[in-house]
Formats: sequence, structure tokens, C-alpha cells
Amino acid sequence: MSATAAVHSLWTTAADPIAKIDAPKIEYGQLAPTLIVVGAALVGVLVEAFVPRKSRYYAQVFVSAVALVAAFAAVVALAADGYATTKAGIAAMGAVAVDGPALFLQGTILLTALVGLFTFAERRLDPEAHGNRVDSFAAQAAAVPGSDSEKRAVKAGFTTTEVFPLLLFAVAGMLVFPAANDLLTLFVALEVLSLPLYLLCALARRKRLMSQEAAVKYFLLGAFASAFTLFGIALLYGYAGSMSYATIAQVVDGTVPEITPALADTMGNDALLLIGAGLLVMGLLFKVGAVPFHMWTPDVYQGAPTPVTGFMAAATKVAAFGALLRLLYVVLPGLRWDWRPVMWGVAIVTMLAGAIVAITQTDIKRLLAYSSIAHAGFILAGVIAATPSGISSVLFYLAAYSFVTIGAFAVVTLVRDAGGEATHLSRWAGLGRRSPLVAAVFAVFLLAFAGIPLTSGFAGKFAVFKAAAEGGATPLVVVGVISSAVAAFFYIRVIVLMFFSEPRPEGPTVAVPSPLTTTAIAVGVAVTVVLGVAPQYFLDLAGDAGVFVR
Repeated sequence: MSATAAVHSLWTTAADPIAKIDAPKIEYGQLAPTLIVVGAALVGVLVEAFVPRKSRYYAQVFVSAVALVAAFAAVVALAADGYATTKAGIAAMGAVAVDGPALFLQGTILLTALVGLFTFAERRLDPEAHGNRVDSFAAQAAAVPGSDSEKRAVKAGFTTTEVFPLLLFAVAGMLVFPAANDLLTLFVALEVLSLPLYLLCALARRKRLMSQEAAVKYFLLGAFASAFTLFGIALLYGYAGSMSYATIAQVVDGTVPEITPALADTMGNDALLLIGAGLLVMGLLFKVGAVPFHMWTPDVYQGAPTPVTGFMAAATKVAAFGALLRLLYVVLPGLRWDWRPVMWGVAIVTMLAGAIVAITQTDIKRLLAYSSIAHAGFILAGVIAATPSGISSVLFYLAAYSFVTIGAFAVVTLVRDAGGEATHLSRWAGLGRRSPLVAAVFAVFLLAFAGIPLTSGFAGKFAVFKAAAEGGATPLVVVGVISSAVAAFFYIRVIVLMFFSEPRPEGPTVAVPSPLTTTAIAVGVAVTVVLGVAPQYFLDLAGDAGVFVR
């Protein structure tokens, strides 16, 4: 057969009407939570374009709040309809899983984002500038810090209302991230959740240079991590010949239905699999803030506007741990003997480093950053358990932790002096005498972080450590308890500083927040106490939701 004839036969088969491309089958109902948020984000972009400047803030807050509530309602409806248990399945042609862990984490992310939205929308903490109320974000992000154009923007009363659509885009990425069921969807979701966060980090109204520095650090390190993730995806694809989680899992287990000659070549090459899986897990550990990949956390948490820090600390962790769980339990269960020792090491180093380095911190936001690193280590202990109770304990811990975090950062926004937020620890001395309520609320959050009984932190830690011990990781639990004790020292030190030291005459004031931040803090306290005093219903909920669809 000559070359021209071969080409001709190709053309005729391509033109054959029978071999038509199937239209994609999209289950819009099952994807409703994500679609609602994406739709609202697009509406937010249009609001920026068409609504007059005076009304934008109200329009954006309204659109964002309605979207997050509606999306949460959609998650609850799907769960009530049985998609978390009996009807769990794969939607969007294998791209997205709709199952218990996905819905549980999506619900957590949406509630966290709603509380975070309240802190974003707060406009009463700073004194009015030129008769205009101001929020935590720069008047005009493009203006050079300290320049005339910036002064003009402040005087004109500009506000960066673009933060609301950016928040929604980030949330949309976070909703897909733990539910992604193939590697490409995972990567796209990773980028969609990361890029808005890089921007949000750079938008602080006060200390703008520090904020921009934080954003650049986060962006550069995040780009590295994304590159590693992508390289890992390429190697895994080379190994298994597929992007789909289920197919990769079958190839890893050796239960794949038909082995083509090409697949037989790559299947024997374990280097592709091990290096690919390692790079992919590394990208996720970066998002989580586990220890060798944690260097961005303190700088970014300190430099970013505090509402963004709170949202990022809570929601990103939830999404990233969801994706990590799905990857390790659905794609790589056949590699358990290979990934568990590595994760053991990461978890131990993360718990100890987070707790020990936090002792030396003098800035409250950096202290909370290192505390979040230590918490990543505790959650990894539950991930390592590799049992159903391990999954449910991690889900519970994430839900409990996210509300405590957002509440704690919301309190940080209240303590202010002439230069904006007073984040240096020495400024918090005697806060308990000056404004006992704020100090008491912060003390509740700190005790929850420390894992003191009757707070959500205790219930979460207990569940995670119990699961780890049952999974045979007892040494890990011992290290976890030791680092919890170390961590308790610096949390309680802050409480002692607030209540038992003399207030300074030139100390900071506590701003009176609008109902928005008050609600955010109240929700944090309520969740902390309820999950601490009566956790059983929520532990059962996480237990019911803890089965991945394969």
C-alpha cells in the first residue's frame, strides 16, 4: 500500500459519518455547587465592569453571599439525595467524583468561605479616610505604594471590590480540588484555586510592600510546586497510559483488564511510578504546608491582609487534604508500603518543627502560621492511618480546625494601633484587662488549637490520634502528643500575656467591629464549643461521609 493510498484511506475513515464524536455528558445537578460559585464569580466580574463605583461593594457582597449560601444548599441537597452514600458516582465523564468525602469537604469549604466573606466585607475597623469607610484592601492595587496616584485613590475613596470575585474563583477551584477524579482536573483545579490567592495576598491596605513581598514569595514557590505536580502527572501518565484515577489504580495493583504492548513496557518501570507519585504528593504537601515545603507559610500569613490569611489558612488546607486523601486512598493504595514510611517522616518532622519553631515567634500571625504547620502534621497522622476511621477523623479535624482558624484571624483584625493591626505579641500584653471579651474569645480559640478538652481541637486530635493508633502508627501518636504539649506552651503563654501582665499606657485599642466580623467570630466560637462538647453527631456525619467512590 503506497503512502498516498494510506493517507487516502485515513481521510475516508475520518470522513465516515458513523465514527462521530460523542457529545460530552455533563450531570449539571451533581456539579451544581461548583457551577453556582463559578457563575457568581463571572457575575462579579460583570458587576466590576458595569455597576457604578458607589454601589459595587454592596452588589458584590450580596452576589457572593447568595452564591455561597445557594452552593451550600446544593451540597446539602445532594447529600440528602443520597449522593454521599448509595448514589455516589463519577460525574462529568469521569472528571469529578461526587461522593461522601467530596460533599463533606465542599460543604466545609463553602461555610468557611461564607464566614471568610464576612471578614472581607468588614469596613468599620479602620478610621474613615476622607469621609469614606475603608476595608483591609488597597484603595487601588495597581498604584505604586506611597505614590501620588495611591494618595489620589485613597482620597477619592476607591475600594478594591475585585476581591469578591477573586474569592469566588478561589472557592470554585477549592470545590473541584478534593473531588477531582483525574489528574488533569486536579491540576486545573490547583491553578484555579492558587492564582486568585496570589493576587489576594498582595492587596493589603497597610504595609503594602510587605504584602506584595508575601505575594511574590507565594507565587514563585507556588509556581515551583505546580511545576513539580505537573511533572509528576506526566510521569504517572507515562507509567499508566491514563489520567483517570481508577485506571491508574488498576495499573498500580496489576488488575488492569487489557494490557497493550505499550502498557506492558511502561508497567514494569517502577521508577516512573515512584518518582511521579512522589512529585505529585510533594505538590500537595506544599499546599498543605507540611515541613520540607512549609517555608512560604509564615511569610505569606504575615504579609497578606488578615482576612485573606484566615480564609487561606482554613479553606486551602481543607481542599488540599481532600485531594491528598483521594490520591493516596483511591489512586495509590497499591503503593501503601512505599508511601507510608515517607509520610511517617513528613508527619513527625512537621509536628515537631511547627511546634518548636512557634515558641520563638514574636508576631501573632507568624505564630498562628507555625501553629498551622503543626496542625498539618497532626492531620497527616490521620491520613497515614490508612483506615476508614482515618478518613473520617481527618474530615472531622478539617471541619473543626477551619472555623477555629478563621475566628482566630478575625480576632487579630480587631487589635489595632495607629499603624493598623498590632500583630507584635508585646502589644497584646494586658489585653484581657482592657477588653476582656475579645481576649476571652481569643483564649477560647487558642485553647482549641492546643487541644484542651471541651473544645473542638480536643475532639479532632483525639479522633485523629485514635485512628492512627488503630492503624498501627503508635510511635506517631507519641510524637503527636509530645508536640501537642510543646504547642500548648506557646498558646498558653499568649493567654498569660493577655490576662496576667500589665497593660501598657500606649497599648493598642480594640476596634468595635460591624455585625459582619462579630458574626464571623461568633460562628467560630459556637462551632468550637459545640464540636468540643457534643462532637458525636458530627463524628458520625464524617464517618458516614468517609467512603471514596472508586
